[in-house]
Amino acid sequence: MKKSELKILLVDDEPDVLEILGFNLENEGYQVFKAKDGLGAIKQSEKILPHLVIMDVMMPNLDGIEACEIIRKNDKLQQTVIMFLTARGEDFSYVAAFEAGADDYVTKPIKPKVLISKVKGLLRRFKKSEPQDLVIRIGDLVIDKEEYKVTKNGEAFTLPRKEFELLFLLASKPEKVFKRDKIMEKVWGSEVVVGDRTIDVHIRKLREKVGDEYFKTVKGVGYKFVTLD
Repeated sequence: MKKSELKILLVDDEPDVLEILGFNLENEGYQVFKAKDGLGAIKQSEKILPHLVIMDVMMPNLDGIEACEIIRKNDKLQQTVIMFLTARGEDFSYVAAFEAGADDYVTKPIKPKVLISKVKGLLRRFKKSEPQDLVIRIGDLVIDKEEYKVTKNGEAFTLPRKEFELLFLLASKPEKVFKRDKIMEKVWGSEVVVGDRTIDVHIRKLREKVGDEYFKTVKGVGYKFVTLD
């Protein structure tokens, strides 16, 4: 997919931020759309189906965390990448963002070149042709990558995109221990810098939704997917 076909939605209540970020991204050839709060982010997302949303956390009417949660519930937006760009760096905000379904969390200020590098890394998946009809079946668990859907005991449900990709990666080679750096590279990409706890947060959510029995922590190394007898 060409840059000119990739749509980025910027969401911030500060006009200067929207103008500066929009200018740099448009210069890179991306289609740029804007919203000034969480409600606008939801409406715009439903309308344009963006490939990437870059969103502030603290905004009027509806904050970024709540907006992210609502966007993630829309089946048409399951593959949309969401990055928070905010002045807030507290631990609770960081964890809340990933639990809501964010793909990356960056604190301001950020240099335009660094932002562009991160955007390229996050959007790289849309430039690659992915194999179709990828389905993993393990016992009563079915993981369908084409539809980004998980079925357990006949009941289907969806996961936030990064949770799904982490699950698919681990389940693609049951009993194999995936090192933390390899998980980071495969799921988040080498150009996206996130903390170690990002993986832990996503694993915890997968344990809650898919089943604690499927995941085993290998201390000091990483995680593996366990096949049940």
